[in-house]
Formats: sequence, C-alpha cells, structure tokens
Amino acid sequence: MKKFLSILLISVMVIGLSACGSTKVINGVEYDTYGIFNEANKKNPEIKYRTIVGNVVWSCILVETIIAPVYFLGFSLFEPVGEVVPFAPKGAI
Repeated sequence: MKKFLSILLISVMVIGLSACGSTKVINGVEYDTYGIFNEANKKNPEIKYRTIVGNVVWSCILVETIIAPVYFLGFSLFEPVGEVVPFAPKGAI
C-alpha cells in the first residue's frame, strides 16, 4: 500500500510540474504565453510558439470544474519557443 501511494504521489507531482508554460526572453524582449481568449493581444507573428501539452491534459482531466479548462485553454495554451526563421532559398546560404 505504501508503494502504491508513493508512486501515485510521484506521478501527481510529475504531471503537475509538466503543465507549466513559461515566458521566454528572445532578443531582449520578454514574450508571454497566450491562449484562445488573448491570442490577438499576445501572439507575435515573428515568434514561434508550441502547444503546452500538460495544459491540454489538465484541461481534459479537470473538464468538470469548468474554471480550469477556461484558464488553461483560454489564457495559457501556447508558449514561446524562439524566433521564426525566414525561408531561405536552396543554395542561398
């Protein structure tokens, strides 16, 4: 029983830590996470973003609470990764 509880506790901690989106400083400018509701205000077309998988998982798990999915999907769904690399024609570099 103790082994089961310790494995369960470790699993909850790992899942809890994986659902964090973070801001990132790129070229001296700090870019924040954005979601469905604040996409127009926060998304920069020159920055590459990726989906925060942990927030999607937590939204599915906590769908009955209504508040958690609204926060995770509405305000913290994507996090900045880096600059968008412009397309370079083959042989240009």
